Amino acid sequence: MKTKQTDLLLSCGILSSLFYVAINVIVPMQWPGYDARAQVVSELSAIGAPTRSLWVALGTVWTVLVAAFGVGVWLRSGRDRSLRVAAAALIISSIVGLYWPPMHLRGDQRTLTDTLHIVWSAVTLLLMLVTITFGAAAFGRHFRHFSLGIVATFVVFGLLTFHDGQQLAANLPTPWIGVWERINIGAYMLWVIVFTIALLRPHAYATPPKSSTQSQDFFMKIRAT
Repeated sequence: MKTKQTDLLLSCGILSSLFYVAINVIVPMQWPGYDARAQVVSELSAIGAPTRSLWVALGTVWTVLVAAFGVGVWLRSGRDRSLRVAAAALIISSIVGLYWPPMHLRGDQRTLTDTLHIVWSAVTLLLMLVTITFGAAAFGRHFRHFSLGIVATFVVFGLLTFHDGQQLAANLPTPWIGVWERINIGAYMLWVIVFTIALLRPHAYATPPKSSTQSQDFFMKIRAT
């Protein structure tokens, strides 16, 4: 049964996405010379970056919103196992986000924190895919197809970002890495907004517990893309 408290927590899904987009507009403006097209978001919080303190402060607010959304999804899930897995992935990703190791600025000496930054990025991406997969399994065919489109976007632009990431590590030009990465970010934020709207709709999905068949079918579709 939905409650006003649960709806408020779920609304943090939309708020978190809009907030993240906003800080991606506001924070780069505080760094003269930062090129959003050619630089990744992580460079805004890099060691020695003039925007590090601001990004960390605002990023903490964002992770709290994501955690609140995850709690809302858990409360909304009832006996739906797919939604519970999606909720757990959201909560875990928010915890991971609070302890994100920073990278160094381009050209600076690389240390262990740069390696851990890559590990954290991979874990976060995996948690995002888990959230999408199991979140989609709780709804109908149209939402699952939409989710597959988001995953396909992740694959295409994730590979482009990874390719340019090797250039970044070598301190070589990356004229489009910021575009590739932000397309992926934007796709996920859009998915979260649509997911939230679906959760807030009355009778959006069946509450009886589901078998794992839907989730397995969705994984098979992802593997086929």
